Amino acid sequence: MIANAVTGSTQVPSDAYRWMQLIIGVICMAMIANLQYGWTYFVSPMAKAQAWDIASVQVAFSIFVALETWLTPLQGWIVDTLGPRRGPKLMVAAGGILVAAGWLINAWAGSLEMLYLGAAVSGVGAGGIYATCVGNAVKWFPDRRGLAVGITAAGFGAGAAVTVIPIQMMIASWGYADTFFWFALGQGGIIFVLAWLLRSPLPGEVSNTSTIKVLQSKSSSTPVQMLRSPVFWLLYVMFVLVSASGLMVAAQIALIAKDYGVAQTVVLFAATTLIVSGVIDNLANGGARPFFGWVSDQIGREYTMAIAFSAGGLAYWLLGTAGTTPWTFIICAALIFFTWGEIFSLFPSTCTDMFGPKYATTNTSLLYTAKGLSAFVVPLANVLKGYAGGWHAVFAVAAIMNFLVVALALFVVRPMRLSISASQSNENRAVGQAAE
Repeated sequence: MIANAVTGSTQVPSDAYRWMQLIIGVICMAMIANLQYGWTYFVSPMAKAQAWDIASVQVAFSIFVALETWLTPLQGWIVDTLGPRRGPKLMVAAGGILVAAGWLINAWAGSLEMLYLGAAVSGVGAGGIYATCVGNAVKWFPDRRGLAVGITAAGFGAGAAVTVIPIQMMIASWGYADTFFWFALGQGGIIFVLAWLLRSPLPGEVSNTSTIKVLQSKSSSTPVQMLRSPVFWLLYVMFVLVSASGLMVAAQIALIAKDYGVAQTVVLFAATTLIVSGVIDNLANGGARPFFGWVSDQIGREYTMAIAFSAGGLAYWLLGTAGTTPWTFIICAALIFFTWGEIFSLFPSTCTDMFGPKYATTNTSLLYTAKGLSAFVVPLANVLKGYAGGWHAVFAVAAIMNFLVVALALFVVRPMRLSISASQSNENRAVGQAAE
């Protein structure tokens, strides 16, 4: 609530105010998008310039994703502990400094150890920003939780789309080191400035409304209580499976295009397959998050998961069997990104629906650590590809992962959630009757 200096009264912020908070979060997320989705364009130039092998360079990507995720529960707890006014500001400001420092280290790295340090520093910073912005979204929008988290996550998924061409042009003209340097200053600076405008809602500023169409818990669970719940660990396994399949493609898309012999084929307005695919993939990845988030607000999280991940399994299969020409590669890759990006809206929304908003920054961060675990599958994809002699086996495994998650969402998670909701309703009814 906003205090009135004259009367001492408080007033609930306008709807425009919470949308302003959401927009600030989206911009901050867009500023860290290149740390993950722009990485693929630096891999080959770094490996060539430094005489490093690709697999060793990709370890840095795994380190980044791991620290971007595994420390978020601590960062989320710090945000929740510092309170709605100080927590978001301080965490995002510190994150802006760290992501800038991480890419500056990358620019000057002359050894793999230094590159890994840069990945670690930027990962810690990005994680703090990500956890805070997602936590803010689920807290400010209980009535449109899927959409709000989807829009926020879209900043991370699609934020790199506008810089795909500039990054590749800068690398070609100035070299990868200068590109790291200037993007570090620009991205970090914008985040640091915007951080001071962020805050979370105070108690009573937002409330559930009659427009909610999905199952939501009537109470909030502490992180410890959530970790004791079997359904949380089921969600965790599902997150790992789907996240791993998408990260294998996100980190390797340039290498896959090169192996298919389509990377440098000019397809549109003098742009190559890789450039066109890079733009479309980031737009698809970002667009999936608010779209499927909105769908899940209407029909439920589990049904939306079933639709998205079924299409995702099909997309992996298509890329492995039909993606060897420029345009089929572009289309199949875009479909993969469109059916993968929504995990970053569906899973946080589901988590907060189940365990409540009070500790949402910490709780959604605990679930988000599944992405860090899945990151270590990325180098294994190269091993499987080498053993099988091609990418087909990798895509087959990814498709199976997605189909398994569909089955778990429909036939395990949803029945469990319905049972929990019925139990809560019975308990509330019993309490009400006792009070009478």
